Amino acid sequence: MFWNDWITVLLMMASGFFFLAGTVGLLRFPDLFSRLHALTKADNLGLGLLVLGLIFQIDSLLDGLKLGLIWAFALLAGSTGCYAIGRFFLHSDQKVRESVRPKEGGGE
Repeated sequence: MFWNDWITVLLMMASGFFFLAGTVGLLRFPDLFSRLHALTKADNLGLGLLVLGLIFQIDSLLDGLKLGLIWAFALLAGSTGCYAIGRFFLHSDQKVRESVRPKEGGGE
């Protein structure tokens, strides 16, 4: 049981790192599309590591299946939401599109 606890702690710490990296990307990246990319990729990986860490602490296969389904639904919802937000801003009026596109000329 001792090794299961250590593996869980390591996976939870890695999960926290990816959640933190996604948050930093959300706050620091210049445009909407790179922010969405950073947030969804890091959060999906962070949640996957979190679920994997929790699997070492469960007692039954049914509980593991439930955790896997939660992760799958979160992946589906996150990617669908990201797609919807990106598509909305891509097809909205010119003023909004210019505000979310990266500046030309190397970011000067």
